[in-house]
Amino acid sequence: MQIQYAWCLIAAVILTSAPVMAFRLASSVETPAPIVVYADAPHYVRLAADELAEYIQKTVGVRPPVIEGLPDPAPPSAIWVGYQPVLNTIFPDVDFDFTHPEEILILADAQQVNAVYTFLQDYLDVRWLWPGEMGEDVIQREIIEFKPFIYRYHPQIRHRAGLLAFSSLPGWGYGRSRDWSRRQRLQLDSLEMGGHAFMDWWERFGETHQEYFALLPDGRRAPYGRNVKYIKMCESNPGLWDQWLAEVDARLQDDPNHRVFSAGHNDDWASGYCTCDGCRAWDHPAGELRHFRWPGLSVEYVAISDRHVTFANTLARKLKQRYPDKDYYVVVMAYGHTRPPPVAAVPDDNVIIASVANFYGRPELVDQASTTGMTHRRQFLGWGKVAPNIIWRPNTGSPAGSQQGQPDVFFQQVIDDWKMVAESGCIGIWIDMIWEHWATQGPQYYLMAQLTWNPYQDGWSVLEDYYRRGFGPAADEMRDYWALLNATRELYVSKEQAYHEVYDSEFFVRAGSILDRAAARVPAVPDTYSQRVAFVRVGLEYTRLLMDLRRIMVHARAAKGEDTSALEQARATWSAMEQLCQDNPGTLNWSALRPQTPRMRSLNPDYISAR
Repeated sequence: MQIQYAWCLIAAVILTSAPVMAFRLASSVETPAPIVVYADAPHYVRLAADELAEYIQKTVGVRPPVIEGLPDPAPPSAIWVGYQPVLNTIFPDVDFDFTHPEEILILADAQQVNAVYTFLQDYLDVRWLWPGEMGEDVIQREIIEFKPFIYRYHPQIRHRAGLLAFSSLPGWGYGRSRDWSRRQRLQLDSLEMGGHAFMDWWERFGETHQEYFALLPDGRRAPYGRNVKYIKMCESNPGLWDQWLAEVDARLQDDPNHRVFSAGHNDDWASGYCTCDGCRAWDHPAGELRHFRWPGLSVEYVAISDRHVTFANTLARKLKQRYPDKDYYVVVMAYGHTRPPPVAAVPDDNVIIASVANFYGRPELVDQASTTGMTHRRQFLGWGKVAPNIIWRPNTGSPAGSQQGQPDVFFQQVIDDWKMVAESGCIGIWIDMIWEHWATQGPQYYLMAQLTWNPYQDGWSVLEDYYRRGFGPAADEMRDYWALLNATRELYVSKEQAYHEVYDSEFFVRAGSILDRAAARVPAVPDTYSQRVAFVRVGLEYTRLLMDLRRIMVHARAAKGEDTSALEQARATWSAMEQLCQDNPGTLNWSALRPQTPRMRSLNPDYISAR
């Protein structure tokens, strides 16, 4: 009798080649196959195994045991999380040598976690529509069984945690969606990201190594303006290269697993770049003319993209020479005067270009520093043609109030943009800033997460699944509701109508009536669907309060603060907004909406003067 060794989640969800019609993973009346985790598995691998057991229990009512280490003897049927040498014997026909980062046979390279969540989503049909218990949808069944299959996949977009950067690891204060981010296979990715690399260098080296820093037209090497964190570097200086490499050495002493090292120039993108002969020799005379600033001077000069690529290549070659057997990368930003693609310089294979191309939600946005009217989208596409490794790193801006919690959703553009960046060879996405406003932007976040894992899937099918699984009998009405919000947003961003014309009383009547119809379609018991409709209604009520506040503050500012009645109305509206968010946790992220925050001060009479 041949033993049926059944499941391996590693890298793999596989069945043995034994002639078995179907493998029964679990049922409501049988002891389920155990989950086997390799000894000393990392925290998130063990957590994923425990959650796999949890969702099997939610599906069939029986929880499988989780075994750590190699059981002796090996069970005839089991779910294996993580590679163990015994699997070569149990599955002799399966190739356990993985050739792609994050490859999953349902994930190698210590990324077994994503294999578990892929299995839960694709094979147990679990959905996490938004964070929290209300956003979870599990289909209960009597039996879990599958016919034999082998599934392999490796995600093209390897830096994903920055999609919801505030909920990435180790976690920022604003994040509220860490569990959701992990389950969407965003949080535990395989590629790091870097930002502005030299923000503390003037404080560290300003007195001892001024040669590291940009030469200004007046002959000084010093910060431009009060913020020393914005100082630019003399990228052609060999001493800077050597010191950067020493910083890499020190970083690896602290974290031997680090692989991506930033050389991105500091912020304040328009000013203070080096004018020395060495740096200028790296600039291409045919580069796009840009508007540069220095103390007391503003001139047109060619984009310094070729200079920045040459700098990155210089560091990348030194890095490879120092660590020839390591897969290390240098990351620099196409940002400010390095946004246009280079004319002649080509990034090396171990250089990553993080393109700060701000077409997220703004497809035709023109780079304000361009003298030729080049759009951010064209800049990204240009980099995609020359860069072997490119990350899309847009700033969101707030084209239709996204940072203020308005329903700034644009589904077709998300679908088009994710496919476009993927076809340009994108290996990472980092968006600054998604504030996690689930009641007003939830379907968009879900769509973005799903497409980041696989940008080539049908985005509209993803949304249809979201409506069906999230709202059941009210799916059609909820689709209509979000379509209305999408269309209303487009009216504003296309400049066809102003805010007060777009989000007028007629809009709120239409939107409210759709939610009324949705509420009438869903049963009161069980009440999950009705709770989800009510969750979305909180977002509509918040939007109404915010629009009221906008109108009140327009009047208050016109009265120069002398209309005490308007000021009191504004304060009362603020109180209502805050109470709404506190009474409905998880709907809007109040931490990002407090009146003290820069994005909200203009709407609050008590903080507007603090801008």
